[in-house]
Amino acid sequence: MFVSAAVAWEMAIKKSIGRLDIPGNLPDVLSSDIIKVLDINIHHALAVGDLPILLQDPFDRIQIVQANLENLILITHDKRVQQYDVKWWAT
Repeated sequence: MFVSAAVAWEMAIKKSIGRLDIPGNLPDVLSSDIIKVLDINIHHALAVGDLPILLQDPFDRIQIVQANLENLILITHDKRVQQYDVKWWAT
């Protein structure tokens, strides 16, 4: 199972504006034998430009691209993701 570095990025922003509490050991929580952090690379970043703008959220968009390029299934609660050509599973 992978978790995008974009998730930690979004969580850090939400913490900084008082909308989320996250543990101080988040890197340890997200990196385990079961979960691997998926870094954002140049190919991911550039591929976002090829996505149709159906969603504005940059964190959703990078995760969609990562799922496609890395042949992963995107697990999400946001069913708007199904507008994209990406394998997804709703929680």
